[in-house]
Amino acid sequence: MLTHYGKMIYISDMVSISEDEIDERFIRSSGPGGQNVNKLSTAVQLRFNVHSSPNLPHDLKSRLIKLFGNRINKEGFLVIESDIHRTQLQNREESLRKLVEIIGKAAHRPKVRRKTKATYSSKMRRMDSKRKKSETKKHRRSGGFE
Repeated sequence: MLTHYGKMIYISDMVSISEDEIDERFIRSSGPGGQNVNKLSTAVQLRFNVHSSPNLPHDLKSRLIKLFGNRINKEGFLVIESDIHRTQLQNREESLRKLVEIIGKAAHRPKVRRKTKATYSSKMRRMDSKRKKSETKKHRRSGGFE
């Protein structure tokens, strides 16, 4: 869900980034397409500096780097390219949608796992099944019917 209000891009209730933080470059698309590919720069390369963004909390930045570190270059820029569509505008919207999706995934805090102990009844069930398997295997052995 991509919503623009002026110069801000709202990702969730708590997270928004400024459009000024995003650097867009229009490049030539690769692949088939004839004159459209050879003459027009319709593909978009979107660059967002994760490290220097004042609007992202520190924990969100670290999750973003952990989850999408392969898309972040040495300078700290998250690089997203889009050349799916034939127009600059559609590719620009697609790359912004991808950026919002990526930051949205990183904004979701993983649920903390709490260690629990096995219940008494589950331990008893386990021991029961082990005892039954042991009896079955004992009867399979030669001379097991003593």
